Amino acid sequence: MATEGPQMPTPPGRRPRRAVPARQPLTQELVVETAIRVLDAEGLEAVTMRRVAQELGTGAASLYAHVSGKEELRELMLDRVAAEIRLPVPDPARWQEQLKDLAREIRRVYTSHRDIAVVSMSLIPTGPHLLDVAEAQLALMEAGGVPKRIAGLAVSTLGMFLDADAIEDTMHHAKTPPGAGDPWTYFQTYLDQIREYFAALPKDRYPTISGMVDELTGEDGDGRFEFGLDMLVRGIASYVEEPSRPEKDG
Repeated sequence: MATEGPQMPTPPGRRPRRAVPARQPLTQELVVETAIRVLDAEGLEAVTMRRVAQELGTGAASLYAHVSGKEELRELMLDRVAAEIRLPVPDPARWQEQLKDLAREIRRVYTSHRDIAVVSMSLIPTGPHLLDVAEAQLALMEAGGVPKRIAGLAVSTLGMFLDADAIEDTMHHAKTPPGAGDPWTYFQTYLDQIREYFAALPKDRYPTISGMVDELTGEDGDGRFEFGLDMLVRGIASYVEEPSRPEKDG
């Protein structure tokens, strides 16, 4: 059997052969990482089995050996994104601020990956990294003395709030016309138009709205997020029962 000898030079009149890089073995991890790259560049709707396979230089059928379909792929993407969330060590004395910090961290990660929060909105977490996040949220509330029933409901409510905020962020970017510049500058221009519109409303029909124009339109997205987060955490904390004090002997 002939063995391959040393690399031969290109004979005269022939084109040199291009080196073909060795194809990386197809794995679930590679499929998911590729799908996230498509997500970040083009958005969630662009993430199809066919599109991911195209990026990998293979056929869509080969992906089904690693994921069952688009829905599982989306769930795996979300769980992989959740691995980027930095989790706190519970401190009972600071549980409310830690819960807020964790919410801000989730927001940071979700908004850095386009519209991945769309997947989270309708999903009960089962992946290991998503469960890590839920475990951290519940542990913080437990450390603060929040009753289990309230914590179980609150973790879902917090999730809906964070998903909606991240999706709104993505929608602002999507609504920005090509060439309009920074999405938040464009949105601020739109908000200025809304402010003028509210101020011009008939005061006899809308006395409250027309009298609260600055209050309704004054905060930016970060300010509204912080208010909503503070309101939620205060509400959760209101369910914590005060420790009973021993009665004094009269």
